[in-house]
Amino acid sequence: MSKNTLIAGPQDRTSKVLIWVLLFAVVGCWLGMAAATRSTYQQAAPLPQQMVSNSGSAVMSYADIVDGKSGFQKADLMDYGSLYGMGSAFGEDYTAEYLVQLAREIQNDLAQARYGKPFAALDADQQFGITSRMRKELHGIDLSQSRVVLPDAVAKAIETLRPRIASSLLTNDFSKGYTGAHALDPTSATQTANFLIYSSLTTVAHRPGKDYSWTSNWPSEPLVGNAPTKATFVWTWASFTMVFFAIGAVLVVFRLWIEPKAVNETFEPVLNKFMTPTPSQKALWKYFLVVAGVLLIQILAGSIMAHYYTDRVSFYGIDVGKWLPFAFLRNVHLQAPIIWIGVSWIGAGLFLAPLIGGREPAGQKLLVNLIFWVLVTIVAGALIGDYLGLMGLIDKNWFWFGNQGLSYLELGRFWQIAFFIGLAVWCLVLLRAFWPTLKSLFKQGGGSLYGLFRIEHLLWISTLTVTLFYVFGMIPLASPNPSFSITDFWRWWVVHLWVELAFELFTAAVTGYFLMALGLVSRQMVERAVIFEWILIFIGGVLGTGHHLYWAGEPGLWVGVGSMFSFIEVLPLVLLVLEAIDQQLHIRGKKNFPYSLAYLYILGAAFWNFVGAGVFGGGTLNAPLVNYYEHGTFLTLNHAHTSMFGAFGLLAIGLLYMVLRYLNGDRPWSDRSGVWAFWLYNIGMVMWIVLNFYPIGWPQLEAVYTHGYAYARSLQFYNTTTFWQWMRMPGDIVFAAGALLMAWDFIAKLWAQRTSSPKTVSTGRSGQR
Repeated sequence: MSKNTLIAGPQDRTSKVLIWVLLFAVVGCWLGMAAATRSTYQQAAPLPQQMVSNSGSAVMSYADIVDGKSGFQKADLMDYGSLYGMGSAFGEDYTAEYLVQLAREIQNDLAQARYGKPFAALDADQQFGITSRMRKELHGIDLSQSRVVLPDAVAKAIETLRPRIASSLLTNDFSKGYTGAHALDPTSATQTANFLIYSSLTTVAHRPGKDYSWTSNWPSEPLVGNAPTKATFVWTWASFTMVFFAIGAVLVVFRLWIEPKAVNETFEPVLNKFMTPTPSQKALWKYFLVVAGVLLIQILAGSIMAHYYTDRVSFYGIDVGKWLPFAFLRNVHLQAPIIWIGVSWIGAGLFLAPLIGGREPAGQKLLVNLIFWVLVTIVAGALIGDYLGLMGLIDKNWFWFGNQGLSYLELGRFWQIAFFIGLAVWCLVLLRAFWPTLKSLFKQGGGSLYGLFRIEHLLWISTLTVTLFYVFGMIPLASPNPSFSITDFWRWWVVHLWVELAFELFTAAVTGYFLMALGLVSRQMVERAVIFEWILIFIGGVLGTGHHLYWAGEPGLWVGVGSMFSFIEVLPLVLLVLEAIDQQLHIRGKKNFPYSLAYLYILGAAFWNFVGAGVFGGGTLNAPLVNYYEHGTFLTLNHAHTSMFGAFGLLAIGLLYMVLRYLNGDRPWSDRSGVWAFWLYNIGMVMWIVLNFYPIGWPQLEAVYTHGYAYARSLQFYNTTTFWQWMRMPGDIVFAAGALLMAWDFIAKLWAQRTSSPKTVSTGRSGQR
C-alpha cells in the first residue's frame, strides 16, 4: 500500500450550503432535546413517599416501589411480558393485566359494601353505577402527593391483589410458558408486586388538573374508561399532513440541487482495482465467522421462541422452560443481531482504515486482533452473566454482572462499560488510520470549516456517534434509576438514537464512501447526498425519539413532538430509495462490475429500510392514534424484524461481501451462493409478514380496539391464533436456509483465499481528477 496523498476534488456550492443547514439542524435538535429532557424529569410519573388507606394504614411506600422496580429488572420480567407495552409480546402486559384485575377487585368490594353481594350478581343498572364509582375512585387518585390517601376499596383491592401477584411471579406456569422468577424470593416478589400495581395505577390515575392519566390514558381499556385523548387525535392528523408535504419537499430538493451534476465533478475510484491486502485486512477473516455463527444462534433462539407461541408447555416434548426460560431466549435473540451487525460494521471500518489512510499504521494487525478478542470476551461474559442472573445464580451483584432486565440492554453494567470501551478503541483505531487523509483533506479545503465535511470525515464522525450514543444507556452509572419512566427514557436514547440516528448516519456515510470509491458516482454527488441525508436523519431522529415515549409515564408533550418529528424519519428513507435506483443504473452501466453481489444486499437494505422502518414503522405506527391501539402487538414485531434485519442486517452482510470480494482479488469468484442466500432471506421475511405477523397482528389490533389491551395480550386471545403461529415455521426454514448457505459461502471463500494465490494484483493509490 503506497503512501501517496489523496488529492480530492473541490466542494461545490450546494455542499457548502448544506453544511450550514446541517450545523443549524444539529444545534436546534439538541437544544430541543435538552428542553424536552428537562420537562421529562419534571413531569414524569411521580413516586409517592407513601400510600395509605383512609384509616391511615400503610399500603405501600417509596422503598417498596423502588425495590420492586429493581426486582422487576433483576428477574428480567420485561423479556417475558411487558410494562407500558415495552418488552415482550409473549406474556401479558403487566400494567394492563393488573389494571383490569385491580378494577375488578374494586368492583367486587364496592358491590359487597353497597349491595352485600358480588359484582357479577348485580343487575345491569347496579353494575353501571358500581363501574362508574370504580372509575371515579381510580381517576381521582393523586399520585403527585407525597402521601397518597387511597379510597378504602382501592386499598383493599391492592391488599388482595399483591400476594396473588407475588405468588404468580415465583411459581412456574408452563401452560403460559412462564418460568418462575429464580432471581426473586418471597420478599422481593412482594416488592415487585407493589411496583407492578403502582405502574398500573399510573395508567388510570389522572394528572392533576387534567382529564387524562400519567400515560395519556394508555392502555385502551373499556373497563376503566381509558380512551385516546384529544391530543392523540389532533397530532395524528397534523403528522400525516406534514409528512406528505415534507416528502414532496424532499423530492424537489433532491431533483433540483442534489441529483444534478455540478461543475468540475471528480471521480476518485480508489477501490477500482484490487490492491494487495494489508496484514490487518487479512486478519479480518475471524469477523466473518463470528457474524455467520451468531446469526445462526439468533435464528435458533428465535425458532424456539416461535415454537413457544404454539406450544407453551414444551419444545416437541422437551421441557426446555425449566433450564431455558423464554426470557433468556428472547435475551439472546435481541442481543445477537446487535452483536453480529456490530461486528460486521466494526470489521468494515477496520477494512477501510488502511485504504482511507493510504498506509498500514504500525501495529494495526495487533489492534484488529485485540479488538476482536475483546469483543468475543465481552459477548461471552455478558451472555453467561445474563443467564446466571436470570436463574438467580448472581444475586448481590446482578446489576453489574448479571441481567439488567431492560429490553435490548440486558447485559450487566460491567459488560456495558467494557463494550463502550471496545467501541471507543475501535473509533480511535480508525482515527489513527484515517488521520493522514483527514488532515490532508482539511488542508486542501484551506483549513476552513468546510474541510471537515468531506466524506472521509463524515464516515469517521458516524463511528464516533455509534460510540458516544451507547453511553446514554448507562444513566445513572452505578445503580438502577428509581423511576421506570426515566429509565425507559434513557433506554430509548440507545435503542432509538443509537439505531435510528447513529446507525443511520453510519449507513449513509459508509454506502456513500463505497459509491465514490468504486467510481460509481462523483465525490461531489456523494457528499451532497450524504450531508442532505444527515440533515433529515438528525431532524427526524433526535426529537423523533418521542414516538417511543407516548405511553410510559413521560409528559404529554411527547405525543406532539414525537408524532411530528418521527414522521420525518420517513424522509431519508425515501431518499435512500431514490439513491438506490440511481446506484442500480450506474452499476448496470459498468461492465464486469466486481461488487454486484455486495450491492445486491445494499440495495435490498435500502428497500427494507423504506418498507420495514418507513411503511411498517414511521409511516404508520408512529401516528399517536394508531400507536395507541397497536403498541406492543404483532404489528410491532413486524416492524422490528423487517427493519432490523432488512435494513441493517442486509447492509452488514453487503459490507462483508464487499470486503470479502476485495480480499479475494483476482482469484476465481462466484456470486451464486450469495445471491441464493439473499433471495432466501427476502422470501423468508415476506413469508413472516404474510403468514404470521399480519394474520395475527390485524386481529390483535381489532381485539385491542374492541375488548381492550389486556385481552389482546392474554393467552385467551393467543389461543385463537394457533394456526398462524405454526405458519411462522415455513418462513423460519427458508430464512435459516439462507443463513446456512451464507455461512458456507463465507467459509468456502475464506478457505479459497488461504489455499490459492491471486492471478494478478494491482497496488498503489490514485485520486483521479
